Amino acid sequence: MTDSKKQSACTVSIQIQTEPFPIDRAKIRRAVQRILRQFGVRNAWTEIAVTDDALMRKLHKDYFGDAETTDVISFDLSGRDQCPRCFQILVNAEQAARQADQRERGHSPQAELMLYIVHGLLHQLGFDDTDAEQAAKMHHAEDQILNQLGFGTVYAAPVKPAKTRRKKRE
Repeated sequence: MTDSKKQSACTVSIQIQTEPFPIDRAKIRRAVQRILRQFGVRNAWTEIAVTDDALMRKLHKDYFGDAETTDVISFDLSGRDQCPRCFQILVNAEQAARQADQRERGHSPQAELMLYIVHGLLHQLGFDDTDAEQAAKMHHAEDQILNQLGFGTVYAAPVKPAKTRRKKRE
């Protein structure tokens, strides 16, 4: 078999430390592998850790000096252990549950969690959101990917309008 015909070796490891809603490991694994293939990554190891507010708060403070919780933190560990591309993505399932509920955008906590995974992975694939123009490109890519994966538009989904009462005509 020639090198060009070799199958990709994109391994995805998933650790679930908290599960405030059902989390489909197989769907996450397939999604990450599909995204990596889409961006031309054929050999990678990706670790996804589904965690809670407490750990995310600690890591956010340790690595970024911010004691608030956050939705996703990702690292490129490439070069370690002889792996060409190695990514670690930590996502906050408690935050996903809250945001899916608070946004009233009609998507599930699973879709919100997948948004975090896609966001973290895109950062490691060269996307950035440090200014408005870059953020718009990144969020467009996120929704495009989430649509391809069957989650629909998650980031830019419009907020459902509040119910209003009609005044009676007198």
